[in-house]
Amino acid sequence: MKHLGLVLALAGGLMIGSLGAYAKLPAPPPKSDAEKAAEAEKAAAAKAKEAELNAKYADKAVANYKKNKGIAMDAKPTPVAAKAAKK
Repeated sequence: MKHLGLVLALAGGLMIGSLGAYAKLPAPPPKSDAEKAAEAEKAAAAKAKEAELNAKYADKAVANYKKNKGIAMDAKPTPVAAKAAKK
């Protein structure tokens, strides 16, 4: 008898849970122009910060590589490299 009650309770819970899976949330309200602009500004700021950090850590990695390989950091670039940098 104890097992029958447990099985019925479990079956009822599964039925209720399966019905809840078909429920849909209402669509979010449309965003105003101000909200869209604020979101775009926030995304642009995040992208700029990410680019800045990427450049910072790339420079740090290059410095570490040159330090461990024994390459002088203050060496003057070759004329070919200087000409490519001007373009």
